[in-house]
Amino acid sequence: MRPRPSSLALLVAGAAFMDLLDGSIIATALPRMAEALGSTAVALNVGISAYMLTVAVFILPSGWAAQRFGTRPVFMTALAVFTFGSVLCGVATSANAFIASRVVQGMGGAMMVPVGRLAVLRTTPKHELMLAIAVLTWPALTAPVLAPPLGGFLTDYASWRWIFFINVPLGLVAFLLAFRLVPAGMGGGQKPFDLLGFVLGALACVVAMRLITVLGQLGAPLTQPLLLAVVLGGVFAWLLRHLRRHAHPLIDLAPISIPTFRTTVFGGAAMRTLISAMPFLLPLMFQLGFGLDAFHSGLLVLALFAGNIGIKPLTTPIIRRWGFRRVILANGMFQAVTMLGCAALGRSTPTVVILVVLFAEGASRSLQFTSLNSLAYADVPEQLMNTANTIFSIAFQLAQGFGVALAAVMLRVAGLVSASPPGTPTSLEFRLALVGFAVLMVLATLNVLRLAADAGDNVARGKPAKG
Repeated sequence: MRPRPSSLALLVAGAAFMDLLDGSIIATALPRMAEALGSTAVALNVGISAYMLTVAVFILPSGWAAQRFGTRPVFMTALAVFTFGSVLCGVATSANAFIASRVVQGMGGAMMVPVGRLAVLRTTPKHELMLAIAVLTWPALTAPVLAPPLGGFLTDYASWRWIFFINVPLGLVAFLLAFRLVPAGMGGGQKPFDLLGFVLGALACVVAMRLITVLGQLGAPLTQPLLLAVVLGGVFAWLLRHLRRHAHPLIDLAPISIPTFRTTVFGGAAMRTLISAMPFLLPLMFQLGFGLDAFHSGLLVLALFAGNIGIKPLTTPIIRRWGFRRVILANGMFQAVTMLGCAALGRSTPTVVILVVLFAEGASRSLQFTSLNSLAYADVPEQLMNTANTIFSIAFQLAQGFGVALAAVMLRVAGLVSASPPGTPTSLEFRLALVGFAVLMVLATLNVLRLAADAGDNVARGKPAKG
């Protein structure tokens, strides 16, 4: 008997939440961790980069591994590796041991989420896909918002080690449920491993992550990021050439020819990048621009989380009533309006107004993520679902990382426009950056005009396809 997609989707969403939470939760605990490990917060920050880089690199062979060994064995192995890596992080006694443990964690996280999502996509009929995708979307929306307060709470009232130990019972429960809920999959694929494709893809990820790190340094000169961008372009061009010519490429580029997939994955990446930057930019604005402390700033940003959850019961009816194209266009413009609303906030703005604006921002980003993620797979046939899922996972991971970097770049540009002295960004610079975000959101949303009016109706209408 095939497992219910809703149960499987909840399991994979839980695994994705652990993965995404671990990508950012340690930021608030770095000072305490540095003290315990005899290091510095700056040095331990490598642990964040190491995790993100490992996830990006090992997403590449996730589709091949699922095809070769089956979805259930790979997913369960990934859960075990991630949980074991969490234990290693929790018992680490030096900075080097901690960073190495984060790499182990990242290897598990990289396989865990894409392969789990693939299992959901393969077992969910197209007319039920939107509900499953809505469940899979919430971790990406909630994890970045909950990470700072949760990390601070565990660090202050327990120990920073519990940031990682908490994954152990969760990982064990998920492992047991995976045996029951995740289909074994066919496995046994004879497709040879594309080693050169993996090396080129890994090199592109390394350069991209380095570019993200450099762009995120507000005072860094522009020479290095420009050079990295040129190198990234060259490696990426070589990778594309290889994938198009290789008989058995690591990543089949065929899904890119599908209009809905191409538009929502690559055009949608720009929207995801902008949306992903908001949980990073807003707390900084409240602390550096408004003078609030970290605790009260975190409480305000929880309104984003409330908006994410509050809109969930309405996302499916909204998309089914008006269709993907109209919803993504209208909501993209509304997202730009909420960004302008955030730019209009100031020190004297009543708290209730701030909460309303942030709630609207959170509701809009939730609806946009669900719409884009559901439409991406609407027209992908079963035989291309594996490689489409890999491409989507890579684009999603890079968009998450570039969101933070883009926020830093926009603050630098805002500083030049406002002619402010270098140093801590002012409230004016944050406002200018948010206005820039709103303009970019409008431009990114216009890309959806290329879609047909009935794009994704087989998913949006919630009815089985005829014939």
